[in-house]
Amino acid sequence: MGAPITSRHNESELEPPKSEQFPVRWYRSTFFNMTILGLCNLSAPGIWGAMNSLGAGGAATPTLINAANALTFCLMVVSCFFSSILVKYIGIKGALIFGTLGYAPYAAGLYTNNRFGTEWLVLLGVALCGVSAGVFWMAEAAIAIAYPEPWNRGKALGYWLTYRLSGQIIGGAINLGLNADRDEAGQVSYAVFLVFIAMQCCGPFVGFLLNKPADVERLDGKKVDLSITENPWFEIKATTRLFFSRRFLMIVLFIGQAVFSEAVFFTYLSLWFSVRSRALGSFLSGIVAVISGNLLGYWLDRSQVSLKIRARTAFWGIVTLQGAWWVWATVLVTRFHQTRPTYDWASPDFGQAFGVFLFLTIGFQINYLFLYFIIHNLAADEAEVIRFAALLRGTESAWQAVSYGLSSITIFAEVGGIYMNFALWAVSIFPAWLVLRHFGASKESADETGSTVATSASSDLAARTQTDSESVKGKGL
Repeated sequence: MGAPITSRHNESELEPPKSEQFPVRWYRSTFFNMTILGLCNLSAPGIWGAMNSLGAGGAATPTLINAANALTFCLMVVSCFFSSILVKYIGIKGALIFGTLGYAPYAAGLYTNNRFGTEWLVLLGVALCGVSAGVFWMAEAAIAIAYPEPWNRGKALGYWLTYRLSGQIIGGAINLGLNADRDEAGQVSYAVFLVFIAMQCCGPFVGFLLNKPADVERLDGKKVDLSITENPWFEIKATTRLFFSRRFLMIVLFIGQAVFSEAVFFTYLSLWFSVRSRALGSFLSGIVAVISGNLLGYWLDRSQVSLKIRARTAFWGIVTLQGAWWVWATVLVTRFHQTRPTYDWASPDFGQAFGVFLFLTIGFQINYLFLYFIIHNLAADEAEVIRFAALLRGTESAWQAVSYGLSSITIFAEVGGIYMNFALWAVSIFPAWLVLRHFGASKESADETGSTVATSASSDLAARTQTDSESVKGKGL
């Protein structure tokens, strides 16, 4: 498109022989740190996801909880944007720990609402969660991208996100055991939330076990640096400039279609299914999402396959499947709007109504993981990893605020959410493709001033160093 193209980090995606790998101590290894990051994810957003996977936070109707979640995500937009400034003063580890603090009050609000009908604590809980969660989302994204070796990055992302879904699986299993005999619509047992609160209180303590970037030991010997050294005003300007770059603006719609769906399919579950069917959905959807996310992670790490092929096959596979699922969902909710069903797992047509929920949760997970792959290939250095992570999570939060807010309106909850997400998917494909098609496809790179640096694909292959310079990005595609 006539715009300059810049290169990513010059690091090999191919795993070196064991004899060439650096020795690491297990408690400094990237695997250890991804495990700690995963446990933090499980105890904070993982349990948050478990509560939402009950359908409307386990409430009988989705209105209050969807409105409350919209407030959470609005606040997260702000906290995400300014999170790189916080990293400057307390570091990436401190930011992660700070980010875990607001989740337990949110769970406490759901508990008092389900048991006593109290609403004010829900609103206080979502406000505290919104302030801290935006910082958490930025920090965990930056850590998940920057800590692993390049040949382990996709698998590490899948492994880390497995913990997030494990919270949903654990929550679903607990809820299924407590509500297995409830074949009617309504709210879930409030006893579920006592377990959730206890688990979320563990998050800050687990975060202290994470290694600081300078202490991480990687098999390739490269040191991790996620420090922010510039002044706050510089960070604000740099982050704003990245947001308005064409390469990021072109994926904003794709980010939207990916995360808008969370409120949509959880609301779908709360409206049309019995209590025990919702618990089953929470449990099974986590399992299928774990499997699909890890499979995608392994594919994205197949460094024997060119980056161009990996990026394009993953992209077109995801958008094609997502389109099929939106067609299926559109047909169903159009009918449900007229027939007003409550499906139980003993219902004759349970499978066709329940199946689309499982597939939409798979779509959310693989889209979610693929977004990290995209921003990894857009960021030029570790400071940009933090800024792009903040922008990604802030943009996700903005879309989810809109989605949850609209889902608090009855007609939108019933059919409008599916229709809008379907349309959003359709219009997001082309601009995202204009970015993705450059990954691994260019034979030269240029800096911001337009000067070019020739690179040779054949010499890279001969040297067996397929680098991330293949992962080109447009500084204004």
